[in-house]
Amino acid sequence: MASFKNGDVEIAYLDEGEGEPIVLVHGFASTKEVNWVNTAWVTTLTRAGRRVIALDDRGHGASSKLYDPADYHSAKMADDVRALMDHLKIERADVMGYSMGARITAFLAVDHPARVRSAILGGLGVRLVDGVGLPESIADALEAPSLAEVKDPMGRVFRAFAEQTKSDLKALAACIRGSRQTVSRDQVAAIGIPVLVAVGTKDVVAGSGPALAALIPGAQALEIPDRDHMLAVGDKAYKTGVLEFLSQRP
Repeated sequence: MASFKNGDVEIAYLDEGEGEPIVLVHGFASTKEVNWVNTAWVTTLTRAGRRVIALDDRGHGASSKLYDPADYHSAKMADDVRALMDHLKIERADVMGYSMGARITAFLAVDHPARVRSAILGGLGVRLVDGVGLPESIADALEAPSLAEVKDPMGRVFRAFAEQTKSDLKALAACIRGSRQTVSRDQVAAIGIPVLVAVGTKDVVAGSGPALAALIPGAQALEIPDRDHMLAVGDKAYKTGVLEFLSQRP
C-alpha cells in the first residue's frame, strides 16, 4: 500500500487509472476501501477514464492514529489532501468527499481554492454551515466498554460500523470531537468552482442538500432517491449524477 508523510502524520492512499485526476475523501469511521472500493466508485470512475486517488483520513484505515482532538481540525485534515496532491505532483483535481469527507473537501476549497477544479459534497447539506451533522455523543458510544452498553440508537450504528471496519475506537472518538467545524455562509458564497451537493432524500444527518446548494453560486443539488446517510454513498443514481456533473463542468 502506498503512503507518504505530511509532517509526522503518515497517510495511506491508493492511486489507480489514468486520465484527469479525482481525489476521494471518505467519511467518518470509514476507509478508502469501505467508502470507495467496496461501493464500486473506484471501478466506476476508472472505467470513465479518470485517475482515481483515495486516501485514508488521519485516524482511519492504514493512516496514523492520533488521540488529541486538536489534531483532527477540519483544516488539518484538508491539508492532508493538499499534501497528497503535492506528493503526487497534482496541481489541480476534482475532489469528492462523503459526509465528514465532504466537510474536509469544503475546507480544501476554501483554504486552497486553486487546487480544486470542482467539488462534490456527498452526504452533507446545509449542516456544513448550520452545525455539524453527527452528534458528539457518538464519541461516548465509541468509548463505551462494549457495543451492548450503548443505548443511543445512532451511537450504536456508528459503534457497530467502527467495529466492522476494525477501526481504532479511541482515535475515532478524538476525531469526532476535533472535526466539528462549520464553514461560514460568506465563505461558501465565495466558492467560485463548480459544486455538486448530493444528499439522500432520507438522510437525517446531512441537512438539506438543496439548501446548501442555494448558498453556493452556481452549485447543483442532486437528491439521491430513497436513501439514508449510510446507503446513499453507493447508490447508482449518485454515481450517474456525479459522472454527468464531471462531464459537464468546464
